[in-house]
Amino acid sequence: MRSFLLGCMACLLAIALQAQPARDYVILVHGGAGAMAGLEDRAEQAAAYYASLDSALHIGAAILEEGGKGETAVIAVLRYFESNPLFNAGVGATCTATGTFELDASIMRGQDLSAGAVAGVKHVKHPIEAAYSVMTQSPHVMMAGEGAEQFARSQGLEMVDDNLFFATPKTLKWVEELKRESKKNGTVGCVVLDKAGNLTAGTSTGGMFKKQWGRVGDSPIIGAGTYADNESCAVSCTGHGEYFIRHAVAHTLCARYKFLKEPIEKAADHILFEELNAEAGNGGLIAVDKDGHFAMPFNSGGMFRGYLYKEKGSSKTVSQVGIGKKLR
Repeated sequence: MRSFLLGCMACLLAIALQAQPARDYVILVHGGAGAMAGLEDRAEQAAAYYASLDSALHIGAAILEEGGKGETAVIAVLRYFESNPLFNAGVGATCTATGTFELDASIMRGQDLSAGAVAGVKHVKHPIEAAYSVMTQSPHVMMAGEGAEQFARSQGLEMVDDNLFFATPKTLKWVEELKRESKKNGTVGCVVLDKAGNLTAGTSTGGMFKKQWGRVGDSPIIGAGTYADNESCAVSCTGHGEYFIRHAVAHTLCARYKFLKEPIEKAADHILFEELNAEAGNGGLIAVDKDGHFAMPFNSGGMFRGYLYKEKGSSKTVSQVGIGKKLR
């Protein structure tokens, strides 16, 4: 009897250990996908992007290393991107057809499927904070336009009076001319597996260049551009939003992993290279599963992306960033 009980306890212990993530924590970031692969050959510009991606990873990792929550890390990383003029989120956002700036963001917590999003805000300095407030301080999932801004003000979030606060010399040129077509899809995103085993995903964007009529892409739409579920994965997407919405890309990846038992890389590749490619859906995604495995595929010319993780029992972290097919 004793040997039987010991055997049962050993089996239960083995199952418990197997259920634990193999990595202490994982953080992935992206800064948009599009026709930027040639940027690798322009050393000075490429170095600026590499440095920014690396900074974003380490901002989030510093929080995770101390046992901080995944959502705290995601917000800190996306705040950094929203303040960085190299990326299409917050400062540096692309302009609309009327020369204004309309920002979208979303965040989702895998532990309880809580989510929040804002769309078309013009005066919220950090849209990711507004999205988080929607998730934590309201009964809703998404708010848009003036209503979202009134809510942000009521929460004491930092606002800007002048919409041109989000402009840079580069985007001001677009405002003045509105002649140059752009293939930039430079949304930013972050996904995290924290030390507690919880998954979080967040996305922020200035949207599509020259967008009209209050157009909203996939970034603030839960299930399309952002999704997190502790039973599967955390996902953040970037690219031609209309296609990502139609295919509910973020949720579909999680569903393939959860119900078809596909490895995360296989599930991500299927969506990008079989479903989206068939309809010219250009873009990419970052995703991490509940065991710490991750994927960063793209079907465009390039994608700003990077990862950082720490194995259980190790004192060292492993990280890489990249623009085109290669990581460094």
